[in-house]
Amino acid sequence: MLQTPSGGARHGTAATDSGLMSIGTVLNVLRDEFPEVTISKIRFLESEGLIEPQRSPSGYRKFSARDVERLGHVLRMQRDHYLPLKVIREHLAAMERGDAVPLPVVGRQRDGEPAPEGPTAARIGRAELLAAAGVDEQELREWESYGLLTPLEDGAYDAEAVTVASLIAELGRFGIEPRHLRVMKAAADREAGLVDQVVAPLRRHRNPQTRAHAEDRIKELAGLTVKLHAALVQTALGVRLP
Repeated sequence: MLQTPSGGARHGTAATDSGLMSIGTVLNVLRDEFPEVTISKIRFLESEGLIEPQRSPSGYRKFSARDVERLGHVLRMQRDHYLPLKVIREHLAAMERGDAVPLPVVGRQRDGEPAPEGPTAARIGRAELLAAAGVDEQELREWESYGLLTPLEDGAYDAEAVTVASLIAELGRFGIEPRHLRVMKAAADREAGLVDQVVAPLRRHRNPQTRAHAEDRIKELAGLTVKLHAALVQTALGVRLP
């Protein structure tokens, strides 16, 4: 597992003993722990100032081992603690100053508390989602009108909405509008339905261990479908990501 770095990424510094890595190599390293991470996600985190890789004379990103550690820390905070980027950025800045800052935990079981009977989902408020994605209320309402984001019954959002919103905003910078993304949402719903169909018998099983295994199987299948989807898109476009 990647270890939490003691400081931030360095720009223009000398390479570490392991050498500098291309963004494609970094992607392969991270996918062992984060199977759903993409090059687009790494670039987005860079654009948000969470990492600062070096640049080769020709302009290609070059990542040090410390950059990769920092990326792993950021992704882990998103995955395990459901933190918006603003909170992650503040936490990293505090770490770099040497402050002893406890990591906020959202929607997780605390030590000493009984385990929940069923799975629980982290929540993020509307204002937090707007701040994390860097968009305004009008943009969020438009995304909701196309079904790209849907609030929960209490008006909050699942924590994964932060990632979805951030990616929608990033695609928008390339001129891809929310209405263009309906086909991607429909494809995602069909893929989720296929996974659910495969796992449904395990979820209905009488054995609790078998039912618990269903959740692991869902994660495994989700990772495979994401990889397949990415490969099919690259094949269709005739390109290969670096």
